[in-house]
Parts: sequence; C-alpha cells; structure tokens
Amino acid sequence: MEIGRVIDANLNRLREGIRVIEDTLRYIHNDTTLSLTCKNLRHKVKFTSHLFDQSAALLCCRDVEGDVAKQSIPDELERKDIHAVVMANFKRSQESARVLEEYAKLCAACEDGESFKKIRYELYNLEKQYFALYPCASPLS
Repeated sequence: MEIGRVIDANLNRLREGIRVIEDTLRYIHNDTTLSLTCKNLRHKVKFTSHLFDQSAALLCCRDVEGDVAKQSIPDELERKDIHAVVMANFKRSQESARVLEEYAKLCAACEDGESFKKIRYELYNLEKQYFALYPCASPLS
C-alpha cells in the first residue's frame, strides 16, 4: 500500500507539472509546437502509467488526510514571475519522473522504469528549449 501511495502521488505530480508548462506555452506564449510537445508528453505519461495498473488500485492507496507532509512550505506559496512558475514545474515533473523510474524497478511489468527515464530526459530537453526561447518570460512584470 505504501508503494502505491508513492506511485499515485508522483503520477499526479508529473501530470500536473507538465500541464502547468503546457498551459503556459499555449495561453501565454501561443507556442503551438512546444505546447503540443507537452500535450504529447502528458499523454505518454497517461499511457505509461497503465504499467502500474493505475485504475482503482492506486486510488485505493491515496490517503490525503494521512499525508504527513501535505502542507506547503513558504517557497511553494510564492512565485516571482512566469519564469519561476515554469522552472518550478519542470523541476517538479523531472523529480517525479525519477521517483517513478525507481519505483517501476519494483514492478516486473514496468521494464525497470525505462519509460519514465525517457520521459525524464524529454523533460530535460524541453526545459532547455523553453528557456532558450523564453529566457526571462514574465508578462506580469
């Protein structure tokens, strides 16, 4: 059950982080190419998550009330600009992909986490592309 909680939380973090980046590219930068890349990556996560039999089994492992670290720390409550929002979500997604890569090694049907490793490296590449195109992206400042 504890492993299921780890997998469920990190699948959620991974998809959510990619979605924040995707929406920034789509709605703020009007970047068709990179927003579509994010969308495809997010769908790849959805497909890859089936390796964990992500149906109701993972939902049964979810324990929001019992989460001992669900409170945000001060750094998580504030972002100075769009650049900081996107950077935080790239890091969040990359870290979650790494956790899933490691825990997939415990699942015989998961190809030792190779799928999540590929997703993590796609995120590294996308992050580089994003910040090359939008080095100080902040329409709010």
